[in-house]
Amino acid sequence: MLLAGTYDGVFRADGPRFEDAEQVLDSDRAMRIRRFEEWDGAFAATKSGLYRSTDGGDSWTNLDVAREEVYSVLGDPAGKRLYAGTHPAHLYVSEDEGETWRELEGFQNLPSRDEWHTPRHRNEAHVRALRAHPDAPERVIAGVEVGGVHVSDDRGETWTERRNGVHDDVHHVLVLGPDEYVASCGGGLYRTRDAGESWVRLDSQLDHTYFREAFAHDGTLFAAAARSSPGTWRGENGADAALFESRDGGDSFEALDYPGRPEEVVLAWTAHDGEVVAGTNDGRVLVRDVDGWIEGGQLPSGVSSLCGL
Repeated sequence: MLLAGTYDGVFRADGPRFEDAEQVLDSDRAMRIRRFEEWDGAFAATKSGLYRSTDGGDSWTNLDVAREEVYSVLGDPAGKRLYAGTHPAHLYVSEDEGETWRELEGFQNLPSRDEWHTPRHRNEAHVRALRAHPDAPERVIAGVEVGGVHVSDDRGETWTERRNGVHDDVHHVLVLGPDEYVASCGGGLYRTRDAGESWVRLDSQLDHTYFREAFAHDGTLFAAAARSSPGTWRGENGADAALFESRDGGDSFEALDYPGRPEEVVLAWTAHDGEVVAGTNDGRVLVRDVDGWIEGGQLPSGVSSLCGL
């Protein structure tokens, strides 16, 4: 079973072809759909709240985070602390599975906090990515659009900036290990192998720089990009988008064709029964098979997140 977070809420399908998709949550735009190893059910971070379903998506409960626009969610590897990142850029934690919340004030005390803003979003920023790795359970990684990458080693209470060497327009952070992350940014694709102390730019040989999300499966790193930001994605050439695959951790990439290119940008990824599934800004679902990328279905609006149940 798969869940798709779209511009119009959450849809569910039995498999990656999405031929029988049904809407299961009528929310504002769903920014991120996630499930976590030590947590029951799935979470939907949306612009109208943070929702949880423990019955496969049949019913959803609004967890009433202090700010309505929730852009990211993290259930920690210990199964004890639930985090919510919002717009404007604040971070909240619950230790009773969303019954009550408190703000993590240390996140607001980062030295660069007053610099976080983007004109496209009411001149404010948001916490776009929250990640952790089971081999470093105390560590929380946060990506801010626009504000950079930041790391906490005490479960979110205090924070250290890890924004030097990485573009500050952070859309997604892929955690490959306790110290290895790939950051997809509005100005490039970056990798760290020392928990953000230093970063290497991976897209220097590519002609696209606007990255939204990266994904790893069976030794392959997938990434997709447009030439510029969403305001340029309409018109004769659309987004002029591209999809890349790397089998050496991002040291080199191969560009592959896919249905919808170059007009449509891949925004979301997941894996289902061994197949890699992707979703585009026009609602197209793609599936990776042995011969390349094929059509997997069509949803009514753009796909911003995918999650296998």
